[in-house]
Amino acid sequence: MKYSVFTVCMPELTVEEAIEKLAGWGYDGVEWRVTNQQPSADGKPWFWRGNRCTISLDEVVDRAKDIGERSRAAGIEVAAIASYLSCEKLKDIERIFEACVRMGAPQARIGVPNYDGSVNYRRLFRKALTDYARVEKLARKYGVRANVETHMGNITPSASAAYRFVSNFDPASVGVIYDPGNMVIEGFENHRLGLELLGEYLAQVHVKNTAWAKGKTGPHGLRLWQMAWTELKDGQVNWAEVMKALKAVGYKGWMSLEDFNTRRPTAKRVPDALRLLRKLEASARNEA
Repeated sequence: MKYSVFTVCMPELTVEEAIEKLAGWGYDGVEWRVTNQQPSADGKPWFWRGNRCTISLDEVVDRAKDIGERSRAAGIEVAAIASYLSCEKLKDIERIFEACVRMGAPQARIGVPNYDGSVNYRRLFRKALTDYARVEKLARKYGVRANVETHMGNITPSASAAYRFVSNFDPASVGVIYDPGNMVIEGFENHRLGLELLGEYLAQVHVKNTAWAKGKTGPHGLRLWQMAWTELKDGQVNWAEVMKALKAVGYKGWMSLEDFNTRRPTAKRVPDALRLLRKLEASARNEA
């Protein structure tokens, strides 16, 4: 397998610093975060606002060639571009795909609609299929792959739901980002079952961990629970079991760290994650 970092989880580093650090830590690649973001409320870099390791959507096409060359010069492949675009935003999606070509990225995350109960799921699903057919056509034009993510709150939170959606498309142009950490919150299924089902659509794996903790008591005395991002080894995702399942289905693609835990600084948690993942991969290989 190959290991990369989604730059959302290194908010205090600049693009140039991230390339240098990832090469020094021994990572194989990088997944660049691309979005037009707002500044953080306190002026400090944060995962989703004021993130210094983010490339703006407005500038990504112009900067893509240089960032790709800088990455490769340091021995770092560009594993993917991670956008926050939903599938109806075709004009911006085409800019992402053009940036992929210039940067040397084989794939990009392109979202599907969120589900909040205000619109019937079947109606959302049908419209998303129509919109993603246009995305597929663009992806084929640029020779890249558009990836749907298993993500809480959208219409593809599980492997089964994602497969139902992407099975309507060519796996050379449309794939799935499998995210076990997200599926703790919504969409959990047996990992091997889900990976076997996804088959040729499995494009990438996001790596993080999550756990549930007791929250306040709700109406009628019902206990409420809340999720929290954890250290990779501490949450409810058993990454040893996930790694075994990935080995069992013959996966050899990108494992991209997306760690939102804040207990330790980037300089500790990011290189430590790589060491743990390589140990888990070696163990799974030996048991196979």
